[in-house]
Amino acid sequence: MAAATSSNAVSAAVVRQKGGPFVIETLRLGEPRTDEVLVRIVATGMCHTDMVVRDQVYPVPQPIVLGHEGAGVVEKIGASVVKVRPGDHVVLTFMSCGRCRMCAQGRPANCENFNANNFSGARADGTGSLADERGPIHDHFFGQSSFSTFTIANERNVVKVPKEAPLELLGPLGCGIQTGAGAVMNSLKVGHGASFAAFGAGAVGLSAVMAARVVGATTIIAVDVVPARLSLAKELGATHAVDAAKGDAVAAVKEITGGGVQFCLETTALPEVVRQAIDALGARGTCGIVGAAPPGTEVKIDVTEFMQMSKTVYGIIEGDSVPDIFIPTLIDLFMQGRFPFDKLTKMYPFERINEAASDSERGITVKPIIQIGKI
Repeated sequence: MAAATSSNAVSAAVVRQKGGPFVIETLRLGEPRTDEVLVRIVATGMCHTDMVVRDQVYPVPQPIVLGHEGAGVVEKIGASVVKVRPGDHVVLTFMSCGRCRMCAQGRPANCENFNANNFSGARADGTGSLADERGPIHDHFFGQSSFSTFTIANERNVVKVPKEAPLELLGPLGCGIQTGAGAVMNSLKVGHGASFAAFGAGAVGLSAVMAARVVGATTIIAVDVVPARLSLAKELGATHAVDAAKGDAVAAVKEITGGGVQFCLETTALPEVVRQAIDALGARGTCGIVGAAPPGTEVKIDVTEFMQMSKTVYGIIEGDSVPDIFIPTLIDLFMQGRFPFDKLTKMYPFERINEAASDSERGITVKPIIQIGKI
């Protein structure tokens, strides 16, 4: 991994060991390449995947600067960049190569080089932008590493957003919220009058609940074990809430729907919950899987019942979204009062980033947002 090439000082939260804390350090940031953008970060959402990588459930190299739901202001652009200009407000999202078969088909979330661009701890070519006096610090996590006062992203993974929208709230649209909403609207294509269940009422599941309401589903079920989250789900559009700690969640969903739900989304990555979600499907039902499970995780199913009921299981990445189209759509819905994702969020100053992580893991805060700078 090549070191940063300039002495521009930034403050960034570095994780140096498995399960270690986020430590705010002063690093050097290089200059953007011709196809890159320098962004001054205003705020960054904290996602479960940040903790997954911190804890090395996914073996991304350390030390590393994480953060992949950034929102900020463009400070500088490379010579070939045409999508944005300095002063533009942007949301940062996942990175895709733009050259593979999936990207050419308009499916960047299924980019054949997704891991190299998002989980390698560097650009796809192995180079990085951050360093300290001891040498390089891994970065370009999801093409951004936005737990930092400034970051470098590629033109492909910056999304221009309206200046009238509250920039400090928009970062989570780049990953978690787009994943939940996109799973409903883009992947499963839940329609008017449909039945839908979200297994797990965290940020992704609750975003799916809101999206199901937007598209006109008439039976919307939230399944979780945290009463406060189930209550919030009802506020956001769920017609039913099932406390899985108090009974058989599959039986409850089947009773509500008269035999099984048409669509469901599994967000927890817990094998027993994945099985419940699949079992809760009715005939020709579809279950979307978005939870980040450790590599090698397996789920057992009843093959005969699965076949006879003609069920479908669908693996979903980033809500199958094209971010330049889908993120502005979600902002429009938010500004119209139809997608109130702000009700999921709580702001934390940069120096309290570890408190934000702890609150997220304990279920105290649905979607922490780390306030890093000012607009």
